[in-house]
Amino acid sequence: MTTEQLRLALTELNGLRDVRVAFDHAPSLLVRKALLIPKEGDTLIKITDGSHIFLVDAGRVAWIEIG
Repeated sequence: MTTEQLRLALTELNGLRDVRVAFDHAPSLLVRKALLIPKEGDTLIKITDGSHIFLVDAGRVAWIEIG
């Protein structure tokens, strides 16, 4: 999955939905009430729950669940 594909998929995050990101060869990440941080100059994918910021490596994502 490319960075742009992942960013497009995560546009569904509105602060009311949870996201689980499963990675190849690593534990999954669950972020409750997740928001996608808008694109910045560093081109990193950043998700926040309001308290923490999570950086996601698009190349290692196996699947995503948004609920």
